[in-house]
Amino acid sequence: MPRLTLTRKIFFALATLLVLLLLISAGFSIFALQRGLGPYVAEIEIRRMDWLAQLLQKHYVANGGWDRLRDNEELWRRLQMGDAGLPRSEGREGEDARLPPWYARSPRLESGEPPGPPPQLELLPRRYLHPAPPWLFAGLRDAADSIYRRLGVVDAQGRQVAGATVDPASAAHLPIRRANLVVGELVLAPVEGIESEADRAFVARQSGFIALTGLVGLGLALVLSWLLARRWLSPIDALTQGAQDVARGRLGTRVQVQGSDELALLGRTFNDMAERLDTADASRRAWLADVAHELRTPLAAMRAEIEALQDGVRSFDDRTALRLHRQVMRLGQLVDDLRSSMREPQAEALTRAPVFPLALLKEALAATRDRFAQRRIAVDAETVDVLAAPSQPMVEGDAHRLHQVFMNLLDNTLAYTDAGGLLRIGAAVEGSAGAQRLVLRFDDSAPGVAPHELPMVFERLFRADSSRSREFGGSGLGLSICRAMVEAHGGEIDASASPLGGLRIVLWLPLAPAS
Repeated sequence: MPRLTLTRKIFFALATLLVLLLLISAGFSIFALQRGLGPYVAEIEIRRMDWLAQLLQKHYVANGGWDRLRDNEELWRRLQMGDAGLPRSEGREGEDARLPPWYARSPRLESGEPPGPPPQLELLPRRYLHPAPPWLFAGLRDAADSIYRRLGVVDAQGRQVAGATVDPASAAHLPIRRANLVVGELVLAPVEGIESEADRAFVARQSGFIALTGLVGLGLALVLSWLLARRWLSPIDALTQGAQDVARGRLGTRVQVQGSDELALLGRTFNDMAERLDTADASRRAWLADVAHELRTPLAAMRAEIEALQDGVRSFDDRTALRLHRQVMRLGQLVDDLRSSMREPQAEALTRAPVFPLALLKEALAATRDRFAQRRIAVDAETVDVLAAPSQPMVEGDAHRLHQVFMNLLDNTLAYTDAGGLLRIGAAVEGSAGAQRLVLRFDDSAPGVAPHELPMVFERLFRADSSRSREFGGSGLGLSICRAMVEAHGGEIDASASPLGGLRIVLWLPLAPAS
């Protein structure tokens, strides 16, 4: 049995809904056709009896109302047969030009010949194309669907005058007017049920047409539903396949995105996620390779020293012990830096206390003054002294970790700034009362960092000059540690090109309200 996919489920659901709608629509259409055929035929029949309305109008005018016709079945029968019930001379002289042509007295009547069958073609059901023979006339009047049994007259107030008693709600109406005033109505009840073969054939033909139209529409709707289901759900199938590929480790998988709807947004989100995973995996591999490379250097030096001792090339003395100790310390420092960069301390893990960051910065400058002098790098921290003179800005944080941040920034300048360069440190307070921040800018001179490498300076083990060794260029973990420490204090740190030709590092630290 084939798997019931989402596309097939939606198709079957749409197909079931369409079939039900088709059956309901066809059933109501046939029912409405059967119920509406009688009133429709009645409207057509009564519109063809305007001559009778004119006769009734003539009778109303001649008699001054409906009193003579009311409950006079014989007079009503004569009116149906085309006799207005007027004197012969009045009828001849007052002949109404709007009466049907056959209303004029036949020459046979003038010559004394016996009258023929009354002119009743327009009164008989439509199925009779010619007047019925005289010997069938009585039977036709008594037929169930005879127009004589369904035709009546009501006055202007809706009271019955003559003929059949008809429900005005379902009957067809033809007004009888005197000038512009409606004095009565000719009403005709619709045929009840479908009695004749012609009626049944007509309903059967129309029902067949409705059924055929519904089947054709159903076929088109099913084809369109299948195409739409495939069109709408194909992105989901592609996303499913892409997710399976990513789960198997193929992080370079991407899906095609078309349009701007929710599925397209989902596809773009998936591609962004896959790209981030791919980048993170590449960074992880590169990070592991860098860590292995960094660890290999001190380990290789220690191995060389130990093998030299084993081979008797060197004797174990104080100098050998110092070299081994230096490599061990370097290895320990690298491990500590890795742990610090991976820790990502949270705000609640900090030892919170009032801290004066400018004082910590001046302590770090004092601790590295000799190293800056050896590298012949000038330090300009005048704005720090000016800002710290009136009142020290205060933050809530960990003094030890903030001191480590400043030391790492100064070490970065010492490691990557050419001899004879310059380090300029700027300090300022920005923001409104209650939301002030301390801003520190570290600008050093050449060499700088390539623009495409600026977003990566805070990544672990990143060094702008990859050719530098750990001994001269650092481990590439200092700025990563700085970012973790600053963000733990609720601050921000950013890197950009310096006006002096080197690197600019900007720190924002939120000040405590008491400051």
